[in-house]
Amino acid sequence: MPLRTQRDEDTSINLTPLIDIIFLLIIFFMVGTRFSELDETERNINVQVPQVADATTLTPAPPKKVINVLADGSVTIDQEPVTMPQLAQKLAESRAQYQKLGVVVRGDANALHQNVADVIATCRQAEITDLNIAVRPIQR
Repeated sequence: MPLRTQRDEDTSINLTPLIDIIFLLIIFFMVGTRFSELDETERNINVQVPQVADATTLTPAPPKKVINVLADGSVTIDQEPVTMPQLAQKLAESRAQYQKLGVVVRGDANALHQNVADVIATCRQAEITDLNIAVRPIQR
């Protein structure tokens, strides 16, 4: 009887179902795990923390400052006419009270773009990071 030296089919293991099961197990353990911000020493301290009914901030954030650039080039902040140095001073004072001060620049459509650019540059010098420019969508 002759011996076979050649194989007709190569046997291989399909790893796709195994990989699927491993990913499902990883997802299961990630969802089922409770992540905690407290480290081990803080969790073991026997302290009864107080409970509060309302957990909002003590003082709300101030409203955004509105800077208007009128068609004649004049600038107002919160409806008060100011010059550029006065604007920089008011923004610096307001930002000193609240670091994340927001500003909305409203430029008149007929105003020179240079005036609006000057106001934006003044806001940047006062280190205002929350800067918005008001626009109106076209009515069709």
